[in-house]
Amino acid sequence: MTSALHPQPEIITLDQYEALPENRRAEVFEGVIYDMASPSQIHQSISMQLSTVINNYILRKKGSCSIFSAPFDVKLSDKPLTIVQPDIMVICDKNKLDGNRCNGAPDFIIEIVSPGNPADDYIRKLYYYKNYDVREYWIVDPRRKTVTVNYFEGNMLNIQYSFDSTIKVNIYDDLLINFSDIANLLNI
Repeated sequence: MTSALHPQPEIITLDQYEALPENRRAEVFEGVIYDMASPSQIHQSISMQLSTVINNYILRKKGSCSIFSAPFDVKLSDKPLTIVQPDIMVICDKNKLDGNRCNGAPDFIIEIVSPGNPADDYIRKLYYYKNYDVREYWIVDPRRKTVTVNYFEGNMLNIQYSFDSTIKVNIYDDLLINFSDIANLLNI
C-alpha cells in the first residue's frame, strides 16, 4: 500500500538508465536509481594503487582477466534492473563484456567506503555481490583502516584485516597485496 508519505519509487528501464546525462553518477538496485557522490582524494589514491598492483600482476602473469575502474557499468540483472559501478573490478570471462558494460558478475570487486554512506558497501552491495555470484568482494575502509575480504566460493571467507596486513587475493594462487606499502605511500 502506497501513501502520500511513502510514495512508490519510480522503477526505471535500461533505456531510461542509458538516457541519463553522462556526468550523472548513479547505480540502480531493483529498478530504483540511486545517485552517487564523487569520490574523495584518498578514495581515488587507494583505487589507483590497488588497480596498479592488480593490473601489474595480470600483465606479469600474461593473464586473461581484465581490470576496470569506476565509472564502468556492471549489469547484474535485467529484471529487476540492477546496475552497479564498482570502484575496481576484475573480469575474467570476456563474453560478459559488450563494449559498453559487463553483463553479469565480475570475478573480483573492490569497493572503497565513502564516509557518507558506509552501509551501501557493507550491507547493500555485499548482499547483491554475493547473490549475483561475484567470487570475491573486498571492502576497503580508509576511515577504519580495514580491509574486509569476502570470498564466496568453497569455504566462504569473511575476514577483516588492518592496513598493516599483506592480504591474499583468493581468486588467484599467488597474488598478495601489501596494504602497509600502500598505506605508507599514501600516508594513511
